Amino acid sequence: MRHKTELLKGVGFWGSVMTPAGIFARRFEPLGCVVQLGIASGQVINVSFPDAVPEDAATDHELLDRVDQYLAGDVQALTEVDRALTLPTDQRAALEALEDVPAGNTVTVSRLARLAGLDPSSHDATEAVRDALRANPVPLLIPDHRVRDGQGATPASVAAALRRLEN
Repeated sequence: MRHKTELLKGVGFWGSVMTPAGIFARRFEPLGCVVQLGIASGQVINVSFPDAVPEDAATDHELLDRVDQYLAGDVQALTEVDRALTLPTDQRAALEALEDVPAGNTVTVSRLARLAGLDPSSHDATEAVRDALRANPVPLLIPDHRVRDGQGATPASVAAALRRLEN
């Protein structure tokens, strides 16, 4: 299932009112870290995993509640999230193809290249996929932890925890 990449004017995934912009963060024990969201214009623009909740971050946000649901086993809780991607076309294609890899499954870099419509035998194509994984601005929402042989933006310890939770 593809995530929406464009926000309809005045409509976010929380209903008819756009979510406020800002930094939101909460500690999640199953991951052993904090999940931090950067939100602008009703879209998630960044997901990161700091050690502590920043002092300027709010801890109450519906999407953080949905992360809790996901970590409790609802693998659909993080679908249909409005997020912004500003990446080169081939990298964007790789990340959008990754969205279609179901929870509990993994792919290789070459398989992801093929899913993205790139030539998996091309060094440039597989490097574009690897670059996309490293540049992924919204790990967790675009599950780079589902790629077996490519390091994404998700820290290795968090990726391992996510794979365990999905299986």
